[in-house]
Amino acid sequence: MAAFESPVRQRKDGGKLSTGFIDLFWKGQLLVEHKSRGRDLDRAFAQAIDYFPGIPERDLPRFILVSDFARFRLYDLEADRQWEFPLGDLHKQVRLFGFIAGYESRALRPQDPVNLKAAERMGLLHDKLLAAGYDGHPLEVLLVRLLFCLFADDTGIFPPQSFREWIEGETREDGSDLGARLTELFQVLNTAPERRLKTRDEALAAFPYVNGRLFAEILPIPAFDTAMRADLLDACALDWGTISPAIFGGLFQSIMDPKARRNLGAHYTSETNILKLIEPLFLDELRAEFERSRGNHNRLFELQKKLRSLTFLDPACGCGNFLVVAYRELRVLELDILRIVRDTHTRFLDVFGLVQVNVDQFYGIEIEEFPAQIAQVALWLTDHQMNQAVSAEFGQYFARLPLTTAPNIAHGNALTMDWRDLIAPERLSYILGNPPFIGSKMMSPQQRDELLALVPPGSKGAGVLDYVTGWYLKAAELLKPLSSISMEPLSRLRGDEARLRATGSRASERHRESDGRGAGGGEGPVPSNPPAETEAVRGEEGGTRPQVEAARLEPPASHPHIRCAFVSTNSITQGEQPGILWPLLWRHGIRIQFAHRTFQWNNEGRGKAAVHCVIVGFGLEPARKPTLFDYEDIRGEPHAVVAQNINPYLVDAADLVLPSRGEPLCAEAPRIGIGNKPIDGGHYLFTDEEKAAFLAIEPQASVWFRRWIGADEFLNGYQRWCLWLGECPPDQLRRMPEAMKRVEAVRKLRIDSKSAPTRALAATPTRFHVENVPADHYLVVPKVSSERRQWIPLGYLGPETLSSDLVFVAPHASPYHLGVLHSTMHMAWVRGTCGRLESRYRYSKDIVYNNYPWPESPSDKQRQAIEAAAQAVLDARAAFPDSSLADLYDPLAMPQALLKAHQQLDRAVDAAYGFKGRTDAERVAFLFQRYQALTSLLPAASAKRKPARRAAETQA
Repeated sequence: MAAFESPVRQRKDGGKLSTGFIDLFWKGQLLVEHKSRGRDLDRAFAQAIDYFPGIPERDLPRFILVSDFARFRLYDLEADRQWEFPLGDLHKQVRLFGFIAGYESRALRPQDPVNLKAAERMGLLHDKLLAAGYDGHPLEVLLVRLLFCLFADDTGIFPPQSFREWIEGETREDGSDLGARLTELFQVLNTAPERRLKTRDEALAAFPYVNGRLFAEILPIPAFDTAMRADLLDACALDWGTISPAIFGGLFQSIMDPKARRNLGAHYTSETNILKLIEPLFLDELRAEFERSRGNHNRLFELQKKLRSLTFLDPACGCGNFLVVAYRELRVLELDILRIVRDTHTRFLDVFGLVQVNVDQFYGIEIEEFPAQIAQVALWLTDHQMNQAVSAEFGQYFARLPLTTAPNIAHGNALTMDWRDLIAPERLSYILGNPPFIGSKMMSPQQRDELLALVPPGSKGAGVLDYVTGWYLKAAELLKPLSSISMEPLSRLRGDEARLRATGSRASERHRESDGRGAGGGEGPVPSNPPAETEAVRGEEGGTRPQVEAARLEPPASHPHIRCAFVSTNSITQGEQPGILWPLLWRHGIRIQFAHRTFQWNNEGRGKAAVHCVIVGFGLEPARKPTLFDYEDIRGEPHAVVAQNINPYLVDAADLVLPSRGEPLCAEAPRIGIGNKPIDGGHYLFTDEEKAAFLAIEPQASVWFRRWIGADEFLNGYQRWCLWLGECPPDQLRRMPEAMKRVEAVRKLRIDSKSAPTRALAATPTRFHVENVPADHYLVVPKVSSERRQWIPLGYLGPETLSSDLVFVAPHASPYHLGVLHSTMHMAWVRGTCGRLESRYRYSKDIVYNNYPWPESPSDKQRQAIEAAAQAVLDARAAFPDSSLADLYDPLAMPQALLKAHQQLDRAVDAAYGFKGRTDAERVAFLFQRYQALTSLLPAASAKRKPARRAAETQA
């Protein structure tokens, strides 16, 4: 500690500045001001604060101590707390001064602003080093090492503030020697004391031996300047001991290139959302066992042994957020166990022999090297934070230095490597994490190939699956390999993975023997010298070897003890994806054990992405109490509901998936189809102004214009126009030269297309690709609508209006049909089953509409009530002729009369269903029961029937 008297500017009365002396000053930590006995301590505190203008910001202290040599008053400026006590009680208050020796109880607050400051300052240093030409792997390793040193400086690994003071006192202000001195420091940290040079200066010799191979690699010497040295000192000034473990995700995001981050799909979850996953996965159960064991020491020690035996794998670990929080919570629980034992024990307890949980229980796979390194360091630093908590609790210094155990983080591609190479399934307890959020249309060709390689040959529709589903498929295969996989030709298996699985060997065991992984991994730990039997199974490509045949006699072992949970985008529980993904998972016997329905995901960085997520917990065994966590407000807190069963749509209902159905499930429902799809390059579409300009030179075309409505026009109340020439007689068309120019432009557009069907349409350039021109009034359903609306706005249009393919149209829909489709009951089905465009509802015909279970045989009175209520909704809208549907259905602007009309409609529809519940979850569960009852009466192939050509889709 650097304690000294320091002349600084002191603000006096009247605003004048003068020079004064601080009694004791420890940069960034403590300022002490003493007064004579009996003097006012408030004035002493005010004088201490007056020194602040003369102190650099990074040196401002967290604590202020004032005294009159009879009383002490300690201020914690960061926590906004103070303590006062007489000199005689100093020995009783010694814990308050634990920060002097590096012992301090810290509250790790995920949203603490220091987290963002830390990320930003490290990001600033990264940018300057990169601009200076120091890049790639050396830059990444350097930043990880600096990160460790910054934590070590504030958490007792290093002597308090020794790293900062070493930079200030042992390197030049211009930064010219900082790179070389850091290289020297890293060598010291990697060298045991007995092997260090005897001529090392005392400042370097004071640093401890770290080991763990963190400082083993020799890096190119970076070149710092004055500004870069100042940036590093600014980072030193933060209290890194208070940094939340989740900062590593935010840190990684802040220093990666934004484009690269987007391509990698890197999303790092907040601690709050991590706890939403790990609590129901394992922590709640362990906590409950702890509460049951409180009064029994033997049971408590058995529980501690159980904690030590648990292993965790995050196969998309990023910077290790999930592993870090899981490890911290295990250590907290272990500390609670030891605290009870200590409080009821009469003899001295040696914590070195009692603390058992360690970082080597944690495994991860990460495709990028930099975050893989950060994940390893993050677990070490979390370990030290928890060791500090043990030290403070037991009054014994407890640290694990040098580092002798390490987390098992592999640098590789989780979808192409065999997870068994990292840890044998027999030793694995939990799989968890949040794999990349990359939609099916956003994947790179390589990512698509990786995903499709996991899908059995011949599986239909796999192209719509999101990237995250690959992790579900890999986990399912690990839990229960299918025996058919062992009998496939080698050409369907990949390289070493196939050969290792065919022989039944465990590469992870060989890896441990050879210690072949090294720092940072590689493309996963694969043995460098495969044994002879591995070579013997190669045979001819595509053949079936004797070892593979032997697998028939001994089916692959399943692992029901492993439980899994992933954070995922909610798209995998909506639309087409459940019907494709879950039949593949059911082949392995996968069951959903708990789930969080849709909630809004947050990360720790600024400019947070609004991503709607779910959490799905699954395994081979059914849960004793399947639990659904539902959200009334997706930004709020969930409430837990014990379910009988959780299906792929995260509904308390039987395990089933909705097929892509060609016709409505219920005969009651009118058929719907898309509107018109011109494929005209916009040549037939006009705004009001464009139409007027066109008619000024081609007045004969006026009779061929129709109003044109898509979803946006329908919802927002504006119009466009379509020049519909499909029914124009040839003689009239030829008398309109401007119209003929448009027809020729469409013909050329279609001829030049790369699509063969589009080129074929060039033969009839006045016709649309899809024509749906009803002869009477028809119902319009927008394909895409805001998720903020309680109801998707529906409405009727006349035959004088053509609808685009951005809406669905129902030519024969009655007011009764409008009423049912415009109800909260139908909207609950939509929210539970439809796909999403970003977060907006994306209505579909084959999944949402055609599978919707309509009321069963409603009475005439119930039909009339629904029709009357539907008409009341239309009447309430008509009272606001200047308001668009977007205006009317904005939840903040919706007129009371319209709201009441919808509520009356909901009561009428609920009565027709005989529904007595309240929430969306209850409604969807009710509808799935109705769906199951209806589909049990249908022949097996009914869902697959699709009429060759329906009038509802292709009317001319």
